[in-house]
Amino acid sequence: MELISDYVAALTPSLTLAVTNKAKEMKARGEQVFGLAGGEPDKDTPDNIKQAAIKALNEGQTKYTPSVGLPALRQAICDKLKRDNGLEYNINQICVTSGAKPAEYEAMRAVLNEGDEVIIPAPYWVSYPSMVRLCGGVPVIVPTTAENGWKITAEQFEEYMTPRTKMIIITTPHNPTGAVYTEEELRAIGEVAVGEDIIIMADEIYEYLTYGDTKMVSMASLSKEIYDLTITINGFSKGYAMTGWRLGYSAAPEPIAKSIKLIQDHTASNTTTFAQYGAIEALTGDQSFIADLREEYDFRRQYVYQRLCAMPKIKVVEPQGAFYFFIDTTELGIPSLELCNQLLDRYKVAAVPGIAFGYDNGIRISYCTSLDVLKEGLDRLEEFCKKH
Repeated sequence: MELISDYVAALTPSLTLAVTNKAKEMKARGEQVFGLAGGEPDKDTPDNIKQAAIKALNEGQTKYTPSVGLPALRQAICDKLKRDNGLEYNINQICVTSGAKPAEYEAMRAVLNEGDEVIIPAPYWVSYPSMVRLCGGVPVIVPTTAENGWKITAEQFEEYMTPRTKMIIITTPHNPTGAVYTEEELRAIGEVAVGEDIIIMADEIYEYLTYGDTKMVSMASLSKEIYDLTITINGFSKGYAMTGWRLGYSAAPEPIAKSIKLIQDHTASNTTTFAQYGAIEALTGDQSFIADLREEYDFRRQYVYQRLCAMPKIKVVEPQGAFYFFIDTTELGIPSLELCNQLLDRYKVAAVPGIAFGYDNGIRISYCTSLDVLKEGLDRLEEFCKKH
């Protein structure tokens, strides 16, 4: 008898975590590493949020909450979705989870049956295909190109869908490319989904990090028909620098939300109680941190873009959101994992191989680190490109 589930046995380790862990091991040995692989803000959580959680802890808010979250937090999420995204939800449609990852997994578990297909544009966030497989689904990977801004089109959606297609995943702003879908692009994709009753999972975790005149548009806001098929995923990790707090949420049509609640009832029970009070403060308190974070990251984004455009043998599309650059390394002729290992071993620069995102001719670097680290890391990347 096999001890391990076939679903789990088919999983592969996260290459993003593998690179980060290797870089940490090198640092622990006393080596200087210029980390450009990170996926979390380099800022601390705002003090008002921390103090709200501390206050709740001191007041004894250490017991169970409803599995889907405190009513006050779910109401704050509803208010936020109406204020920022033009979306009308009631608290029964909201499920608070221990990060956006569980929100996505629970949403898939709620709707996918064995053999259902899920369309995933590539490059994709590393965990999407694995989550689909864990739910018994089949990931259908749709390649996108730099020439099209790393975005799937409605025409590609139609080309790749079959009678087994149950869901499409749209991430905007996008990890790893920084792409942001326009309203017109989202509407076209949404109309295809409506025509075939295909569920849309809209991952909007980077919504507060868009730059210039770029506008973040929520998929569910485009029409009632699209709303009725959309599961919106969001959280507190990126915009509020709360990665370690593990707080995310889903907003879904009521039949799907009820199923998500059942899953949460029988698995996580509830997200950490006093952390939820911090989340309430994040949504209802001073929001100036977000504007400051966006301004700082926009400055770094422009600096990195200028540097990358001047380097030989690589190509880059200017990202409009998140805090990543996805660099096309086709001309270097080196598989992405080997390239990243060379960068780390010889040049002490940590980047993430594109193969982790379903695109082997590229690497992801992050600019959520200090300018000093960015400058030295980019100097070393440039040296690598010139020598190869």
